[in-house]
Amino acid sequence: MEDLLEKNNLLQKKSSLQQEIQIKPPRVGEIIEGKIIGLKRAAVYVDLGPIGAGIIYGREFYNAKDILKNLKIGDDIFVKVIDLENEEGYIELSLSQAGQELSWEKLRQKKETGELIPVKITGANKGGLLAEISGISAFLPVSQLSAQNYPRVEGGDTNKILKELQKFIGTEMELKIFDLDAREGKLILSEKAKETEKIKEILKNYKVGDIVEGEITGLVDFGAFMKFPARNASGTDDAGGRENLEGLIHISELDWSIVSDPAEIVKVGEKIKAKIIEIKDDRVSLSLKSLKKDPWQDVETDYKKGSRISGKVTKFNPFGAFVQITPKIQGLCHISEFGTRTKMEEILKIGDTYEFEILEIQPVEHRMSLKLVEKKEKEEKK
Repeated sequence: MEDLLEKNNLLQKKSSLQQEIQIKPPRVGEIIEGKIIGLKRAAVYVDLGPIGAGIIYGREFYNAKDILKNLKIGDDIFVKVIDLENEEGYIELSLSQAGQELSWEKLRQKKETGELIPVKITGANKGGLLAEISGISAFLPVSQLSAQNYPRVEGGDTNKILKELQKFIGTEMELKIFDLDAREGKLILSEKAKETEKIKEILKNYKVGDIVEGEITGLVDFGAFMKFPARNASGTDDAGGRENLEGLIHISELDWSIVSDPAEIVKVGEKIKAKIIEIKDDRVSLSLKSLKKDPWQDVETDYKKGSRISGKVTKFNPFGAFVQITPKIQGLCHISEFGTRTKMEEILKIGDTYEFEILEIQPVEHRMSLKLVEKKEKEEKK
């Protein structure tokens, strides 16, 4: 009999412990599920099961009024605990905060799976497009637009870029989540991310050094975009044009001479050949100048260290003055030859021609170091 009573006591204790575990009190900040049991003019009462009853009222009621107006008694909702007990003994709850946290969690899951999300564009600024997902503000940077939708604005005029971006307001785009941070309220979207894996796969059929033929599709201040047919696994181009890749010819790769405006070298719609100089992830870097004769190849035949030449000053920078020797060859008169930039700009004027002495020639590095020949030195030479 004693054994039976002891066993019964143990079972009761176990049952009591299980019940305590089941009705463990909530924590502030925890999201829990409840059922609406009462609706008043400025308050909503929620049944939270064994842990008691909660209330949504005050500022939290007004923050969620647009959601609450569509709810009724008996509806299940997720709420966030913001206070364990108010003066009336209710657990204070927030519907809007719970909804936002759950939205962030769903977005995090979509980012991990790489899911495409249909998003309506609501606005634009000079940096990109604005949108909203589940009540959360989102941003689609210009750099994350697909090649097809990237604004090709000559000269990089920000006002013209904004005008191009405003054309997307009201349209729906399929986007991926590029980055998010709930604490900072940051949600960054990407359109080109959906094409990334596909492009990476196609680029396996290319290698650095390949020559591709295509068409200039856009000019920007930092270079030119070129579209060319995608190559299939057999090594042949998609002649039907169903698949195209797009690469960038950086302004420094357009010509051996220093280019200030890409439009000086190529035009939109022009068909050209270019050389692949880099493949990185889903990006292709091209070069036009690699297919042209290097003007520095025979430079030591025409110019010698110590000889004097005439050259036109074309540009100042922190290192010195660029001097045009021929349309394709420029040298540098280092800042140390003058002491300070102010002194250099007092002595030299952009567009004027001066006499210089060649201090050093480095054909491989495409470098020629110059020294200005002063008037006194000229006279002594005579």
